[in-house]
Amino acid sequence: MTSPSENANETSTPSATTTDVPAFGWSGYAERVNGRFAMLGFVAVLLIEALSGETFLRWAGLVP
Repeated sequence: MTSPSENANETSTPSATTTDVPAFGWSGYAERVNGRFAMLGFVAVLLIEALSGETFLRWAGLVP
């Protein structure tokens, strides 16, 4: 007989740590990492706009 925690591990989704081997090109690993960096960048832009009171483009000096 198995414990409930063992059954939960067999049917749950994979954790953040993965056994995928990093690969070049269109791999699931590369897409996951790219998505995480995109989310961090988006949150950073939101924080810059919220704290400075200006748009990101004006804050970065790209729009006069």
